[in-house]
Amino acid sequence: MVRKVFLIIFLAVALACFLFLKPFFFQKSTEARLIDRLPSADFIGRINILELARETSGMMYYHKLPFRDVTSKEFLLSQGKAYGLNLQKPIYIFGDESGDSGCLIYVRDSVKIAAGLERIRKSVNIKDTIIEKQKVFFSEKDNVFLHYGLNYLLIYRGNLFSKTLNYVLKAKYKKTLPLWNRFFKDENFKNEHLVIYSNWPKLIDAGIKTAIFAHDSDSLSFNLKCFLKKTKPFYIKQKDEGLAFSSVPNASKSVELHLDISELKMHLDDPFLLLGMNLGKRIGFPFIDFIKAWEGDLCFVEGGTQKTRENYIETELDENFNTTEVQKYRDVLVPGYSLYFSSNENGEKFINRLFAKGIMTSESGKIRILYSPLLSIRQGKGNIQLYSGNQAPRLMNSSKNSIVWTNKGTIYRFNIDSLNRHELVGSLQIPVKRIFRRNKLI
Repeated sequence: MVRKVFLIIFLAVALACFLFLKPFFFQKSTEARLIDRLPSADFIGRINILELARETSGMMYYHKLPFRDVTSKEFLLSQGKAYGLNLQKPIYIFGDESGDSGCLIYVRDSVKIAAGLERIRKSVNIKDTIIEKQKVFFSEKDNVFLHYGLNYLLIYRGNLFSKTLNYVLKAKYKKTLPLWNRFFKDENFKNEHLVIYSNWPKLIDAGIKTAIFAHDSDSLSFNLKCFLKKTKPFYIKQKDEGLAFSSVPNASKSVELHLDISELKMHLDDPFLLLGMNLGKRIGFPFIDFIKAWEGDLCFVEGGTQKTRENYIETELDENFNTTEVQKYRDVLVPGYSLYFSSNENGEKFINRLFAKGIMTSESGKIRILYSPLLSIRQGKGNIQLYSGNQAPRLMNSSKNSIVWTNKGTIYRFNIDSLNRHELVGSLQIPVKRIFRRNKLI
């Protein structure tokens, strides 16, 4: 009787253990999600392609671009359905400093992708091969590779496709990389349709913990917004105002800064400051000497023309037909070039360092900085001015912190929108008309 009782108890326990452990031994492995397959890269991001198309449609139609119809939200949605892609979900992008880049797109129906590729191959030279035991399509001319699975489409351009494909294939369910998880959780630019998150080692070395860039646009320009967060403080603050040049007509380049850098002077080993120092090393610029001499206000303007008086020697004949050399003066137009920065007692030492390094030279009683026109210099109490005209441009109070730069006729504008102890928010405005014309789009 006792044996029967123990046997029943043993069978009951065995059955219970079997039912409890069955899911662990016999469950099917869950397919990795698309976000689990996302690889590490220097730059990662997402594109809500349909909403981005809707946002930029005004620009496309305003400039009457010839391909505006094929970039519309409706056309992209219809093409996505025809080729088995789910474009209502984000497209995730990634890229490295080397230029290698790629994206992963959600797949709705992989059968349609296969049919679509066969249609494309009739007009485009696309080959196929086997990599990592998977069928891969590629364009040898463009170095572009394409591979798809049940729930994803991988498009890649570069030289490390095998490594990227291997990671995508071996991804595990709910094993998303921490880098991508940090990106998904970040609330900055959450509602923007094109967002880039930086994992670039050079920014990390400069003390930048987080760098995020987002796209915005209107009919006339692209706007690139950026958010930077430092591990250590920035050690700089925005001033309420400072002196700057008044408006200069036809200026092609300008820099205007009004910053409180008193704390920065006590942290000359800050990685962000060392980044600027490394840039200055290319021409031997004494960056640390400048920081020690600078009091936070700087204004630089280049462009247009200014009038200056030039002396010259002219040979004349007197009444006895003897030649004499006479010094005369004339007004000439020279390229506009003006620089102002606030300084302290170290200002003169900084100027002397520029002369010692050959960055600043003396010529005809004036000064030249590298390849600039001849400049006059005025060293006042608390400031230094250099200018190419007869007089320095008029100074006025301003609170802007901005950079305007012209390249190939396009004027780029960068503004510091906000700055606190650890975070900086800025924006870059890029007008598109000249870019479209230069590329013969309009």
